[in-house]
Formats: sequence, structure tokens, C-alpha cells
Amino acid sequence: MKGKFTKELLTEQFILDINTKYDSNIYIYHCGWEKCKPKHSYGPAVRDHFLIHFVLDGQGKLYIEDKVYEIKMNQGFLISPDDITYYEADEKNPWNYLWVGFNGIKATQYLKEIGLDKNSPVIKPKDSDFIIDCLKKLNESSKTTRGREVRMLGYLYLFLSKLIEESKESTILPYKDEYINKAVEYIEMNYSRNITIKNIAEHLGLNRSYFSSLFKSTLNVSPQKFLIHYRISKACELLKYNTNLNIGDIARSVGYTDPLVFSKTFKSIKGCSPSSYRIQLNEEKRL
Repeated sequence: MKGKFTKELLTEQFILDINTKYDSNIYIYHCGWEKCKPKHSYGPAVRDHFLIHFVLDGQGKLYIEDKVYEIKMNQGFLISPDDITYYEADEKNPWNYLWVGFNGIKATQYLKEIGLDKNSPVIKPKDSDFIIDCLKKLNESSKTTRGREVRMLGYLYLFLSKLIEESKESTILPYKDEYINKAVEYIEMNYSRNITIKNIAEHLGLNRSYFSSLFKSTLNVSPQKFLIHYRISKACELLKYNTNLNIGDIARSVGYTDPLVFSKTFKSIKGCSPSSYRIQLNEEKRL
């Protein structure tokens, strides 16, 4: 059995810009299900997202740098972004596995709570039946039409939450990660207001300069740019699903008091004006 859901099939609703990774808490790149042939392999290669494989039967090996991990039935493994990895199915008993690739603002946090990283990539859940059921349903959901993205994310969250629940001990995030998580949550709840980076830093009790440096070193983007992209992503949603709102209404809804500043910012990110973007969406609907 083999199935594949590629990021080329992602809709505008699912992810507004696949290259703007910090627009969503968590999102799916692809998922699939494959019974491999003997010695079937992939790599060495790097990914720009997290990828989890879970073995239904059979076995194989995962290679990360100079470490080798033997993965068997009812076990899984994590591949992290930018890590050089290679994996290969067993010659006599090749694995049959499900996989899901994902990323997002909170992906690293969830994986830390599970206890997964490049130095500890193997998954050995107690309730493998639940894990397998989630991944199978996630794959099945990729073939539906209406509500596909929401349903797929639902099963991904169930999958991750089960692994977090089963983790041996609660992982306490470093204080830096806590600050970033709280900053992101503050933006999510207040992006529609006229907030500034100084407001966010004060909310966290940090110096503005230190906060900006901490944020950029963690997410590889400045807090100002993050806030702008977050607002524009929300504006895209409003342009698509709230046709009764004019451009000025949308600007105010995402924290811009000046529609002209909003339109200029929107164009610099999306490559077209908000009005043109809405026209394009309408044209796509008619096709």
C-alpha cells in the first residue's frame, strides 16, 4: 500500500505561504504510507522540516552522522531539519511504514515535550495501536475534499499529544524557549491591536534590545518581521473568507490604522496589492 500527500497539493487555506514558516503554529508538508522493497533507501539528504516515520512491520536502520539506530515494528524515528540522514530497509524483512512531515512555530516545543531530537530520535510508544490509527486516519484524510486540512491537523495533534502524554517525564523548556513561546502567544492574541515590539518585551519583563536579539537567534527572524508576516497571513485569510470587508476594514482588523501602509506592506510580502490578491482568489474559485 502506498499513498502520498505532497505540499504542492496544499491549499491557500492550509498554508498561505509555504516559505513563510513562522505564519502557522504547526502545519503539514506531506504524509504517506509505503511498503518498501528490500534495501530500499533514502539519502544521505537533509530536510527543511521535521519528518516522522512509524514502522507497521518489518525493520530497517537510520543513520544520523556517526550513529546507527535499528528501528523495528511498532517503533518510529524522527528526522530533524538540516540534519544529514540516511535510512534503509532491511534486506530480508523490509519495513512497511507511515510517515508525516511537518513544521511550525510550536513543532520544536512539542517534540521537546516528547523527548525527541537528533540525539534521541527513536519513538517507542506504549500504545502503538493508537499511534498507528492516528497516522492511518491522517493519510486517509488527505484524500478528502472539504475539511481536509483541519482534519489532517486534528490527527497530527492527537498523534503528538499521545506521545507527549506517554513521555517519561515532563520536559522543562529552557527559559529562552519559554520567553519565545510567550512572545508568540502574545502576538497571536494581540496582532489586531496597535502593539509594538516594546509592548511585547515589556509584557515579558525584558529589555527591548535583549528580547529582539533573543527572538531572532531562536527563530531566525526579527520579532518585527514575524509580527508583520503574521498580520499579513491573517489579512490573506480575511481577503479570502470575508468578501464583505473592504481593504480598510481588513487593515484595521490586523492592526494597521493606515490602509495605505497596510497595502504597501502587503505588496512587499505577497507581490501584489490586497485588491489584486482578492481578484486572483475570485478567479481561482471560478476555475
